[in-house]
Amino acid sequence: MNFRYALYFLILIIAFFVYKFFSNSNHINLNLSPNSSKLININNDGLKFDLLTSAATVEDFLKENKINLNEHDYISLEKNSPLFYGTNIAIKKARKIKIEVDGKIIDGYALSYNIREAILENNITLGRLDKAFPDFNALPTDNLKIAITRINVEEKIIPEDIDFKIISKNDSKLGWREKKVEQTGEKGIREVNYRITYKNGKEISRVALSKNITKEPVNEINIQGTYMKLGKADKGQGTWYVFKDGLFAASTTLPRDSYAKVTNVANGKSVVVQINDYGPQGKGRIIDLDKVAFAKIASIGAGVIGVKVEAILN
Repeated sequence: MNFRYALYFLILIIAFFVYKFFSNSNHINLNLSPNSSKLININNDGLKFDLLTSAATVEDFLKENKINLNEHDYISLEKNSPLFYGTNIAIKKARKIKIEVDGKIIDGYALSYNIREAILENNITLGRLDKAFPDFNALPTDNLKIAITRINVEEKIIPEDIDFKIISKNDSKLGWREKKVEQTGEKGIREVNYRITYKNGKEISRVALSKNITKEPVNEINIQGTYMKLGKADKGQGTWYVFKDGLFAASTTLPRDSYAKVTNVANGKSVVVQINDYGPQGKGRIIDLDKVAFAKIASIGAGVIGVKVEAILN
């Protein structure tokens, strides 16, 4: 029985408060007329608050609160829209930005909350690998400069030459100064499949993925004559000196511009030289080799060596 009385008492209390709530016009203004005072909800660039206003339209409300909007700013309602109790207004101020892309600078505005969306908002298409500074997820700020780096990757098949080898052969039937081409060399061709990476249109890396030879190279074959018709052999001492740094020598018996074969009698090494100077002076010395020629048959430190000199007649 006590429980029943308690339940009746609770119902009476609830009824009393419901009556007071709806009978007291100071708590809630249910007047739906645009010209009456009303409480509206504002979201101004992410800042949310409630304002009491008697403005009849959105435009009146903006003037009343000295909120200036330009053509790039966003507002959720038309300016001539009437205001009622509980009206929600969202405002987003556009950030002025500069975008450096494709070799030019674009002046733009951003309403978005990250740089990627701000770029797209300014009708700039982004590639899958493109990058931006600041990062795509950064927040746009007033007068921000955004630099876009275009990254492109392509696979490309490029034909490349393959160098041929040069093969030399000796022919004892040909004179030592004769040379002929037995077979002409031809370059081969291979197709290389590259993965090429470009940064703002400039190649920064190239990786070969595969190679396919479409034409084998043809080797060049050169025939060098080795036949020498030699004159009388003279033996004596050979020395060296610095003159033209080549295969030259000085002689007192052989005419200038003639050729001679000089052999080191100690090791059998030979060199062919052109006579371009007169000398040497000294007992037993029959030829003075240029330093380069001397080094072909003996150590420079030797200074003087035993030699055999034979004039080349052909």
